[in-house]
Amino acid sequence: MTEESEGIMKGYVCKVCKFISINGSAPDKCPVCGAPRTAFEEKEDAIKTLKDENNLTELEKKHIPVITVVKKCGLIPEGCLDVHVKMGEIQHPMQAEHYIAHIDFYIDKEFISRVMLTPEKLNPAAALHLKASSGRLAAIELCNLHGAWIKETEL
Repeated sequence: MTEESEGIMKGYVCKVCKFISINGSAPDKCPVCGAPRTAFEEKEDAIKTLKDENNLTELEKKHIPVITVVKKCGLIPEGCLDVHVKMGEIQHPMQAEHYIAHIDFYIDKEFISRVMLTPEKLNPAAALHLKASSGRLAAIELCNLHGAWIKETEL
């Protein structure tokens, strides 16, 4: 599914809300907007990935999500794992003409949450309080100008 040498990843994209299914198939119903399977389109270049983790481009530094997993939650003490995500090593702009529209979260390639972001009102970041204590977490952000970008980490 991932083509690391190309810096792109295949996915099924909802034409209504831009949700991207990364588990290898289009869902019967979009988990974000409820659109039917027919609203999905398979795209070979649905998501941009890092080409070389040791040599980031300026564009990658502003778009690849930075994920921090906090093992002890300060809000929910029992059975909670905090995940903090910000857009880019260099903070992404949040202006009317250039912004992050949303961040989608997945565990083991299955969608769990979307955080919508409003330009000029919010910073390009989000946090989740997970019940899961293991698995592979992915964050996919959607830039209105530069498309979707992914970063994954183990919980």
